[in-house]
Formats: sequence, structure tokens, C-alpha cells
Amino acid sequence: MIDRLDHTSNVIAQQIFSVFQRSYKIEAALIGVDHFPPLLRTVNDIENADSCFYGFFENDKLAAVVEIRVEVSAAHKHLDICSLTVDPAFFRRGIAGKLLQYVMGIKGISLFTVETAVVNFPAIRLYQKYGFVEFKRWIPDHGIEKLALAVKSNEVD
Repeated sequence: MIDRLDHTSNVIAQQIFSVFQRSYKIEAALIGVDHFPPLLRTVNDIENADSCFYGFFENDKLAAVVEIRVEVSAAHKHLDICSLTVDPAFFRRGIAGKLLQYVMGIKGISLFTVETAVVNFPAIRLYQKYGFVEFKRWIPDHGIEKLALAVKSNEVD
């Protein structure tokens, strides 16, 4: 079951934080880094975020979180996937794909984007499965090479 999360609630923000910490520790090991910026995010950061969070629940436990930000311009409505994390206890159950399909089903969006490390092959494969294609690569100040992927909506206005 997927629900919107009230991340301004300290209890909910702590649950999101826990999923982030467990998931991002695995991702940091996967990409081979000790310093991984998403692990520095605090409960307070989550409570004060200007983004929206949706959670996937299994047996009343928060199993995964997707964080999105929608930007509207004269040209289009763009949805950026800020994070998509699955608690390692729930890996390999198709949950990330379900959350991705859910946010890609939001009406009125013309463009979806996401960023990840260039060596995060499981994430890249997931996004490519849903039609995302790479459009940019760069190395931010933290030194972890990233890529950005995008897909246009199939929705006809």
C-alpha cells in the first residue's frame, strides 16, 4: 500500500530517516564510498523539506520511500525524484518499481527526472526499465560521479 507521508510529523520523519539510513548505507557500500552525502541528512532536514514523500507499507511497516519535487513552468510540469529508497529488509520484492510507477502516474506531469551515481547499476537498470535515458554526467564537489536520467510522460493532454 502506498500513502503520502506527513514528513513534518517528527514520528513520520524519524521513520523516513530510518529507511534512508539503512538503504543509503547499502548504496554507499555498493558505490564504494565512505562519505555519502545522503547519510548526512537529519530528521530535522526531512521535517523541513519542501518536497513530498510517499511511502510503501508492508504489514504496517514503512518498507520504502520516494521523495519528489514538482516544478511548474510555462513550458511544462516537471517531477524530480529526489530519492527512492527501499529498506534492505524489503529488497528484491519489486517495491521500488511500484513506487516509481505510482509517481509516474501523477497526472499533468510532462517530464520525470532522477539522479544517481554512475556506478549504481541496480538503480540505473530500474529507471531504464521505465524508459528513462541518460542526459547528463558530472562530478559534484563531493567527488561521486553522477548521472541524470529523464523520461517524458506518455500522458496526452
